[in-house]
Amino acid sequence: MGKIIAVVNQKGGVGKTTSAVNLTAALKEAGKRVLLCDFDPQANGTSGLGIDKRHVRHSVYDVIIDDYPVRDAVVKTEYGDVLPSTADLAGAGVELISMPEPNFRLRNALDQLRNEYDVIFIDCPPSLELLTVNALAAADGILVPVQCEYYALEGLADLMVTLRMVKKRINPRLEIFGVALTMFDGRTNFSTQVAQEVRRHFPGKVFGTVVPRNVRLAEAPSHGLPVTVYDRHSRGAQAYKAMAEEIANKL
Repeated sequence: MGKIIAVVNQKGGVGKTTSAVNLTAALKEAGKRVLLCDFDPQANGTSGLGIDKRHVRHSVYDVIIDDYPVRDAVVKTEYGDVLPSTADLAGAGVELISMPEPNFRLRNALDQLRNEYDVIFIDCPPSLELLTVNALAAADGILVPVQCEYYALEGLADLMVTLRMVKKRINPRLEIFGVALTMFDGRTNFSTQVAQEVRRHFPGKVFGTVVPRNVRLAEAPSHGLPVTVYDRHSRGAQAYKAMAEEIANKL
């Protein structure tokens, strides 16, 4: 049975989608069966794996709102399978409120796919509202990207409160799968200090691999490619391949 991991942090710009896309591609390259569920209305995870989000026929929105068959919505790519998103998802939080079991719509869909994948990543929106609660209800664990910058720990307390609430009331199996340090700048003492602080807050949960600031990571999405394909020898690609190996070992 595959593991479902929600990539979550309500702060924007911390590397959620970058991590979800590149870990999907790196694990796929390593021979794992991987699905990326793009649960962010911006749909950057969808385009990051080479799918034109303007021409998606059926998305995760259709699955959770209109009960469209989840297997029929999955798009297969050479970098991993994708349950794509579109801008329609932006209004789903309001629509879900009036639906039966509003917290469990995504879980009910992804549970149908568990046995077909080794790991399913959910790329969450940068907020702690009903879409994110759906993702946390569906997940076995969360992967938290934390940028090595000022205010890195700001908001993590809110995320931990939400995690405890979901674990207590909705999904008792939910755990912290791992914390990923991103945007690390080895030229500054400050990045090192932030990394040490994050490790102190999450003992035993922080991946050994640190993702550096890397221009190739920023360029790859504009080409619809994961960095492991766009420039497989770049520091960013090597970091995500190493982190994928850590994840494979944990799985």
